Amino acid sequence: MEQSVAITITESSQIGEARRVAMALATRLGFEETQRGKVGIVVTEVANNLVQHAEGGVLLLRVLKHDLVVGIEVLSLDKGSGMVDVDECLQDGFSTAGTSGNGMGAIRRLSNLFEIYSIPNQGTALLAHLWSNSATKSPEKTLEIGVICLPKRGEDVSGDAWACEVASCRSLLLVVDGLGHGAAAASAAVLAVRIFQDDHGRSPGAYVEAAHAALRSTRGAVLAIAEIDFEQESVRFAGIGNIAATIFSFTEYHNLLSHNGTVGHEIRKIQEFSYPWYPNGLLIMHSDGLSAKWRLDRYPGLSQKHPSLIAGVLYRDFNRERDDVTVLVAKGICA
Repeated sequence: MEQSVAITITESSQIGEARRVAMALATRLGFEETQRGKVGIVVTEVANNLVQHAEGGVLLLRVLKHDLVVGIEVLSLDKGSGMVDVDECLQDGFSTAGTSGNGMGAIRRLSNLFEIYSIPNQGTALLAHLWSNSATKSPEKTLEIGVICLPKRGEDVSGDAWACEVASCRSLLLVVDGLGHGAAAASAAVLAVRIFQDDHGRSPGAYVEAAHAALRSTRGAVLAIAEIDFEQESVRFAGIGNIAATIFSFTEYHNLLSHNGTVGHEIRKIQEFSYPWYPNGLLIMHSDGLSAKWRLDRYPGLSQKHPSLIAGVLYRDFNRERDDVTVLVAKGICA
């Protein structure tokens, strides 16, 4: 899967750069002229919002795919003053910065999906999805996925990677962290994803065995793979190394267990563990580029938001900044 694109937005000259990057991405994906125009307006308004109201603002772009249709996810994160009343801030004409106050409303109207999570004095996360086909609606799924995958600052490629296969009865989720960072780490991670894509029928344990054999010529990786069975309401999980994974429900949570080792070099034991899966359950997996000190209960209402907002808030507040980072959030959808 493609890694995210991150654009720091701290002053007005960066607004144009964000628009150029987004428009180039839309063109590469084959967006029609009208849809490209929507992307340009949304990204410009989001970036302008970050300049006007934010501290430590960053805009993230990610490619979306559903069947043969592609889209762009726009995610903005900041540590500004936040919003006391989100609904009021979305009304045309409302502004705290002396502007016309129409930007947020325009973003919402032009987007296929639009969500905000904000806490006063802690910051705001804004999410927008725009599809290449204007008739495309947000796809109906058994599982929603949100992901942030970024390289270490100063690197062009990430040594982390992720992949998923979402189906009505069974879904597979993979997070990989190639040892170190840079091109050699990315090579190991990409190969692990390729093994995943070659055969979605493998169990988590069988996948780890296959990856271990395939990665012997690389520097190796740590990884974790989860299989969600919606009919059995269960999760089978296998992990090697320090990819963290946690399942949440409304009333409880489970930290998923991995064994020590390096895939492609040394594995002492491959073992699958089973856990319950819940209607509207939440699975969070991440590499060690994210600090393990986060707690979801410190963010009232966040678990009810889109997985991309959850991933974004955790990345914003717990990114270590000295390593590649991947945060994958999967959320069950009740029929």
